[in-house]
Amino acid sequence: NLVAFVEVKARATLDDAAYAVTPRQRRRIIDAASAWLMAHPEHASFDLRFDAMLVAPGHLPHHLAAAFDASA
Repeated sequence: NLVAFVEVKARATLDDAAYAVTPRQRRRIIDAASAWLMAHPEHASFDLRFDAMLVAPGHLPHHLAAAFDASA
């Protein structure tokens, strides 16, 4: 009973990808998740998690589970 919202960021380095998930970006993702939940009320009681998937050339993708929370 978990819904994970995953933001994928591709940059030249994994660090650059991580820094691209800015406070403004997190707010946009949280707002989108809220809108999705309003359209899918059957999931309202589920746990929510906000993840990030970081992608950079020459590296395996890096998954950050619970990268931020809805209070961001």
